[in-house]
Amino acid sequence: MPTTVKGIVAMAKGQPVELTDIVIPDPGPGEVIVDVKSCGVCHTDFHYREGGIGDDFPYLLGHESAGIVSEVGEGVTNVEVGDFVILNWRAICGECRACKRGEPWYCFDTHNASQKMTLADGTELEAALGIGSFAEKTLVAAGQCTKVDEADPAVVGLLGCGIMTGIGAAINTGEVTRGDSVAVIGCGGVGSAAVAGANLAGASPIIAIDFDERKLDAARELGATDTICSKGMSEDEVVAAVQKLTGGFGADVVIDAVGRPETWRQAFYARDLAGAVVLVGVPTPEMELTVPLLDVFGRGGKLTSSWYGDCLPERDFPMLTELYKQGRLPLEKFVSERITVDQVEEAFDKMGRGEVLRSVVEFS
Repeated sequence: MPTTVKGIVAMAKGQPVELTDIVIPDPGPGEVIVDVKSCGVCHTDFHYREGGIGDDFPYLLGHESAGIVSEVGEGVTNVEVGDFVILNWRAICGECRACKRGEPWYCFDTHNASQKMTLADGTELEAALGIGSFAEKTLVAAGQCTKVDEADPAVVGLLGCGIMTGIGAAINTGEVTRGDSVAVIGCGGVGSAAVAGANLAGASPIIAIDFDERKLDAARELGATDTICSKGMSEDEVVAAVQKLTGGFGADVVIDAVGRPETWRQAFYARDLAGAVVLVGVPTPEMELTVPLLDVFGRGGKLTSSWYGDCLPERDFPMLTELYKQGRLPLEKFVSERITVDQVEEAFDKMGRGEVLRSVVEFS
């Protein structure tokens, strides 16, 4: 029978979110119900609330989660009832061009649950990133569940989105390795995770760049060897500061975790010849970039973007969870506070003021 639980819904653009009744249908073929144990408050959820991702209100928010599988539908074989899982928003198809050429992290046909969760009156909900986990339970496609060794849900659940995105931008996309010099522009949750990923890979120096000293303090705790406070600095001054810290050459890999034309140009010119620029910050539709084509040709190297850290959840989530449990990846440092589900709106405000890396909702 369908189950009714409490969840956080954005009813209309720019309006405060509401804690209301959510109806979860029985899982259909290939679907799973997860009892949510934790859910991080991510900028993406705020963008949904503000209409920055679409206009398909109402939205059931939340997507950065861990929990326990409580029901499975017909044909589900990758997880079973009782499994501890991290949720992801990229259930791969296994059949598209990318999957067949052995690059499933680029899957062109990812999918979510077929059924919709609803409000009590039957109004269908759009689930944030196909997950919708600011709720006691959620319905997802089986492929959105990755079984990992049980650990603190509030910590490892963050691998489901922002932290994986940053770590993956460094390790998977940027291919950072031992001895590489790395600069990260923007040290919110994703940028700080890129710092942690570079540190895990053995990079040095690791240069964190932000205009907020609080974020730079957090980046130092996660492995930054040097920091640049960019408040009041021009683009050229930021580039010169990176070059000064890298023997005058620039960094081997520069990760733009902001996603603005001016930060991308900083990344482009702050890299060494034949170095890499990784764009992981998400631009808005109206943004345009102008760079002399001769500079693109003459400097060589790799200019790329990173979507979800080019991750493969079934490969990356268990590995990173194990590294956390071994004490080699300090994921706990990303958890700024643990809150209840009725405090999500307040958490959005704290996020906007730059007071937290992550507020994490915990469910009993």
